[in-house]
Amino acid sequence: MAVQVQPATDASPSPWSAVARAVALLTVAVSVLLTAFAWPSVRSSVHDVPIAVAGPAPALRQISAALDERLPDAFEITEVADTAAAEQLIRDREAYGAIDVSSGAPQVILATASSPAVAQTLNSIATALNQAQSQGASTPSAVRDLVPLPADDPRGAGLAAGALPLVMGGLLAALLLARLVLGTTRRVIGALAFAVTGGLAVAAILQFWFGSLTGSYWANTGAVALTVAATSLTILGLESLLGYAGLGLGAATMMLIGNPLSGTATAPEMLPGWSGTLGQLLPPGAGGRLLRSTAFFDGHGATHSVIVLATWLTLGVLLCLAGSLRPRRPAADLLTATAQPTAQATV
Repeated sequence: MAVQVQPATDASPSPWSAVARAVALLTVAVSVLLTAFAWPSVRSSVHDVPIAVAGPAPALRQISAALDERLPDAFEITEVADTAAAEQLIRDREAYGAIDVSSGAPQVILATASSPAVAQTLNSIATALNQAQSQGASTPSAVRDLVPLPADDPRGAGLAAGALPLVMGGLLAALLLARLVLGTTRRVIGALAFAVTGGLAVAAILQFWFGSLTGSYWANTGAVALTVAATSLTILGLESLLGYAGLGLGAATMMLIGNPLSGTATAPEMLPGWSGTLGQLLPPGAGGRLLRSTAFFDGHGATHSVIVLATWLTLGVLLCLAGSLRPRRPAADLLTATAQPTAQATV
């Protein structure tokens, strides 16, 4: 028996209600996109940013009062005895900067590589701090950048702009591997291999071409590779387990939540409410912090980020395995699935 399927050539136009639903869906989608990407920036402010204050007790009280008066609740202050202790907190990534009054006149110690936005805020209050210490004198406080950004990229634009390509790279890897490669083992190995090659390429571009990174190239490569692997394997695992719904869920989590809340362009503490903390628990935020640590701080402050990324990577592998063990429905007969009411059968 031969079956001939007649394609439908005279399809009726969609009802206007379908057009209205499509327009409503697109409106919701663009609103969600705008909210996801613009809200963290519009609502960002300095709050609970950890800094150190070094000096004798009376001076510390005076500095703390001046900071609270100028920017209430902006800083989480750790009091230390001297300059060396303050600098150690900065190098360990436990503080974004310091106010040092141990030698008399206040000195602002920055770490622009940790966050240009926070460094700008500290720089802007240097004069006010000097006035508070010297009873109204207008001479600006001394400012010293302990961990500056590279001279080829003094604003940190390369690192900030590189956050989105890392997320997109992981998403594209999951999408292509899911569509072009069969077999869970091959998909997982493909994702890991791409993470390595992508890490080598991205780190080389940022470090040797753009001049946005310093430090060990191999450590920077590892940071990028771990971020891409965690992102791609998580999305790949969700797709393996849930199909297209999993792919959409993974993409939305990384693109609409993880990337805007990563704090890579500013600092997690500057994001509104709890969003900065949430962002550091997702691969984009953890990856951005890890790359700053390897590039500018000799790996200090990287432990939390490594744990987060390794957890997402492991979860992705487990999801891939769970998806491979899920019972598959037998393939439906294509002729039956695609036959239209106008199909004609001949014997």
